[in-house]
Amino acid sequence: MTHILSRPDYEAAISESRNQRMAWWRQARFGVFVHYGLYAQLGRNEWVQTLENIPPEEYARLADTFAPKPGAPREWARLASEAGAKYMVMTTRHHEGFSLWDSKANPFNSVNYGPHRDIVREFVDACREYGLRIGFYSSLMDWHHPDAWRCAFDNDARRRFLDFIEAMNTELLTQYGRIDILWYDVAEPMDNWEGWDSLSRNQRLRSLQPDIIINDRSRLPEDFGTPEGSIVPGQRDWEACMTFNDISWGYLDDKQALPYAYSMHRILRMIHTCSAKGGNLLLNIGPRPDGSVPADAVKPLKEVGEWLRRNGECAYGYHPAARFGGNGISSATTSPDEKTVYLWNWIWPTGGEMGIGGYCDAPKRVYILSTGQDIPFTHKGQRILLHDLPAVSPDISGVSVICMEFDRPPEYHPRSYYPQLHKGLDIAGDNKL
Repeated sequence: MTHILSRPDYEAAISESRNQRMAWWRQARFGVFVHYGLYAQLGRNEWVQTLENIPPEEYARLADTFAPKPGAPREWARLASEAGAKYMVMTTRHHEGFSLWDSKANPFNSVNYGPHRDIVREFVDACREYGLRIGFYSSLMDWHHPDAWRCAFDNDARRRFLDFIEAMNTELLTQYGRIDILWYDVAEPMDNWEGWDSLSRNQRLRSLQPDIIINDRSRLPEDFGTPEGSIVPGQRDWEACMTFNDISWGYLDDKQALPYAYSMHRILRMIHTCSAKGGNLLLNIGPRPDGSVPADAVKPLKEVGEWLRRNGECAYGYHPAARFGGNGISSATTSPDEKTVYLWNWIWPTGGEMGIGGYCDAPKRVYILSTGQDIPFTHKGQRILLHDLPAVSPDISGVSVICMEFDRPPEYHPRSYYPQLHKGLDIAGDNKL
């Protein structure tokens, strides 16, 4: 029986182990989210049940026709690996209440209905085959369970529903070996952690998986924050979860969704922002009804993976919150010791040269990350001038990374020649050359 700590003692205890538990996650920087469930068959958003007011008993009939093809989770894992992602999170049970595993707690599941298969087992096995860390998404809100709304005002219903939630998560954390992430979602209808009994439940679940990390959606801060639909850096570990089209997490018709789908370039911009500001990107795919990956996601993800294989040094791992910058066509990340500045060039400079302002120290070497080609440079005042650049970007993608290596973290003052931008303070002084 787990001894339940007070909230201050619990948060102190998980804080002590957080660096060790989060170490792999802070290196990963990029994961793939998978939203898959009965809603895929309708193709009109994963909230279709409530948005269209489909009666629960009518919606539940979708369970009989749910038919993921054999090997579908392996297709997800293979693509995630090819994309350069380091982990995957799957909706083991979305708000519709349908469990994708052989759940004794929840008979409304994929073994009793539809495919008569344990999709979670297939997902776990596929992640391990491709070397991906494993995350389980677990909804707190449920549109199928009869106590899922009564729990807000009926104590007996609340106890039954909380037991149901814990029993399902206990199954998930005891039947599949090591699990790396418990990813809660939508703590409705109760509006505080006391109502959800999150303090004691999370302690009991952690006792089953001591190395697990938990997000902040059970109304406790736990290990990391989860901004959704926008990349909003936090003061602690954070992970921006993003759809693939800004419309739906679940499946949409491939051809119609294509104009809204993220390109490789937009995905790289998101990865850069997350990496530069100390967070992760969790990018979603919504598989088709048969579980296959929509075509609009395949090409961009494979292109991102090819880019990361050549340039991943500037994206993966710990990068101090970027205090260095590029210029109007490039953005920066840095090495952990801040002695290397990586310039992600979104637009390749024409004319063979480019300047980067604000650097008071001269680099010892400048080169293109993907090819190792040295770039001649001069340092004047607080400017680094790059010369004899290739006429076009060396990367097929058009996004090339220029590395500037220094003997020590450089002194940096952006736009330092212009006191108008520093409240009249002349930072550069006599160094304007």
